[in-house]
Amino acid sequence: MAVRSKSSSAWLHEHVNDPYVHLAQKAGYRARAAFKLLEIDEKDHLFKQGMVVADLGSAPGSWSQVAVKRLGNGGRVFALDILPMESIDGVDFIQGDFREETVLNQFENLLGGSVVDLVICDMAPNMSGNNVTDQAKSFYLSELALDFAKVHLRPDGDFLVKVFQGVGLTEFQAAMKTVFKQVVVRKPKASRNRSNEIYLLGRHKH
Repeated sequence: MAVRSKSSSAWLHEHVNDPYVHLAQKAGYRARAAFKLLEIDEKDHLFKQGMVVADLGSAPGSWSQVAVKRLGNGGRVFALDILPMESIDGVDFIQGDFREETVLNQFENLLGGSVVDLVICDMAPNMSGNNVTDQAKSFYLSELALDFAKVHLRPDGDFLVKVFQGVGLTEFQAAMKTVFKQVVVRKPKASRNRSNEIYLLGRHKH
């Protein structure tokens, strides 16, 4: 029988005792991350009925679940992830690596010329434990997501992206400020205190 490391045992203990994990199970969300998006939406009112939303890094699907519920009839959610995702009513999903141009082209074809009202991105790379490498990989994904938002968001559209505090954050915030009229930082309560993740919200694309 494999012996768990102290770190994995600590994670398991935290996970089992995490109120957001229990809330997610009770509410039918696939992951506790749903509550991060719900909290940001309560504050910033991201979703409006009938919107077209792109969910980048969507698996296992909790953010897409939130989006579908908030959009109501007439809204559309397009989702993409390198991992598989079980289907969700009202969500068009493509599995593939966002870093590959062929996958991005597939996703653009799926959009079918639809102009996107909101891009949400909870992507993170596979963490190696090397902070410098992981930070660089993370911001590369964030930059790709920002490039996507530049092309596909309608004027005045919004962009919510997960980033990690550290090297590259100031530069990325500056890049977002060239695209959006306002850029704000959000750290929802559902984001674990020990995590250095934050969310940047770009409002009102130029």
